[in-house]
Amino acid sequence: MNILFIVLALLTVTGLTALLAKICRIPLPLPLIQIAIGSLTALGGLQVGFDPDIFLLLFIPPLLFADAYRMPMREFGELRNVIIFLALGLVVFTTIGCGYFIHWLIPPIILPAAFALAAVLSPTDAVSVGSMIEGGKAPARVVHILHGEALLNDASGLVCFKFAVVAAMTGIFSFQHALEVFFIMSVGGVLIGCALAWAACRAEHLLLVRGYDDAPTHITLAMILPFAIYLIADSLHCSGILAAVAGGMTVKFTGVMNEATTETRLRAATVWDMVNFTFNAAIFLLLGLQLPQLVRNGFQLAREGGVSPWKLLVAILLIQLIMSVTRFFWIWLSTTARRIIARIRHRNTVIPSLRTMAVMTVAGTRGALTLAAILSLPVATAASTGFPGRDLLVTLAAGVIICSLLLASMTMPPLLAGLAPDDNDPTQRELSAMRIELAQVALHFLHKQQSDLAECDEDENESHDLKQEAISRLLHEYQDMQKRLDDTEAAEDEIRLTAIREKRTELSLRFHIIRTMRELLHKRVVEKRINDETEWTIRQELDFMERELQIEAKALPSTHDA
Repeated sequence: MNILFIVLALLTVTGLTALLAKICRIPLPLPLIQIAIGSLTALGGLQVGFDPDIFLLLFIPPLLFADAYRMPMREFGELRNVIIFLALGLVVFTTIGCGYFIHWLIPPIILPAAFALAAVLSPTDAVSVGSMIEGGKAPARVVHILHGEALLNDASGLVCFKFAVVAAMTGIFSFQHALEVFFIMSVGGVLIGCALAWAACRAEHLLLVRGYDDAPTHITLAMILPFAIYLIADSLHCSGILAAVAGGMTVKFTGVMNEATTETRLRAATVWDMVNFTFNAAIFLLLGLQLPQLVRNGFQLAREGGVSPWKLLVAILLIQLIMSVTRFFWIWLSTTARRIIARIRHRNTVIPSLRTMAVMTVAGTRGALTLAAILSLPVATAASTGFPGRDLLVTLAAGVIICSLLLASMTMPPLLAGLAPDDNDPTQRELSAMRIELAQVALHFLHKQQSDLAECDEDENESHDLKQEAISRLLHEYQDMQKRLDDTEAAEDEIRLTAIREKRTELSLRFHIIRTMRELLHKRVVEKRINDETEWTIRQELDFMERELQIEAKALPSTHDA
């Protein structure tokens, strides 16, 4: 009963956090609000245990799988060198450089333990990164790089952490062995994820071809897939994180979802959005629930060591500072290397400004994965010795997580406000061009149908007039769409502007009509003139109609662009 109460309490608070943030208009990122609410809930008496293994299994696979599925493949391929340079090179550089700094700053922390702390702090958190840069204000190139880095650097950071822990516990470390294991874990994880996802997609394809397209069944199996991939890869001593990422990309690459029915795709999108929102919020709530106890432990640790808690806070700030400086230096080094290589090869390349590099630096936030890894350090028991300085490392890691989130929340808005629009982002241009091309294809097909209809004998075709009338209506619809979307110099601004305004007026009327229909539907149910099944069927039809209108409204260009 206690577990059931905790789950219900977490779900309730998860649902209320976003609503509270919007109602109160709190000028803070949602992750920080959720951490604060989690902390207040913990102070109010709600205590939730934090099992690192269960946490990694429950939250990480589906979130990384979904993020990998949504990662643009073309941009990932174009930016692969930059992403790998950050996801692998920066992690190793941070582990070594910041490890030595932590050991120098706090000598009681032995060097292997300092490496372990630096390693667990080196990966950026995909969840918090996404929460900080979403909303369309950050340049698309920066968003793709940060998302790609966050997807891949977890594995490299956890491998470095694992070997640092072994070295601290046993005093033995072999660079060659570490490199071999890292290669096996990484490549093995990617291969396992690709293989399992491809096999699942083939099975899905065979079922769809034979007509077995049951939406609830397919969505349920799709939800289990990332957990299965993670568990199988982990049981084979490979990276379950990379396996989940590779699995998500493989599912997208196969395009199996395009073969499913519209209903399955719509339901799947809704379910994954719900999972993404709920799990993201739960992660930060759990982080906030652990925070008061971690702070108390940190103060107690400082008092037992005869150290002022303020010195502990200064140490946390200095670690955050060196992590940010290290990250900025590595990004600058990456940019300089790309500039030199581009000059040697006589090629053009996009060179980020200092402000863009600053955005990429502060967006490298740490999250719950860091906390889960540091809490997995062995605890001292009567039968075994714990990890040296475990409590201090946990306190420092928790402090740096909060500092990184606060730094991002305070500096990201002014940094993004000063960034110029991303002129190199082709997304909007491609959207408009593709919509125009689709409209042209439809017009070409309708003109051909009209020509074929003119050649046929009217007496032999009784539906001639009906088809002619339908073609005329569709021609008007797609010609109107082409007028709205065509922003080339050949297009007349006044005609385009009028078409946009007409469509906007039409959509407004359609929305009001649907609202009136809903009111009448509810009235008939109250009067018991129709039953619940009739209401459900019609309400679902109205929902689909309204969703289609919302998509059309979103695709409309703004009138000031005309």
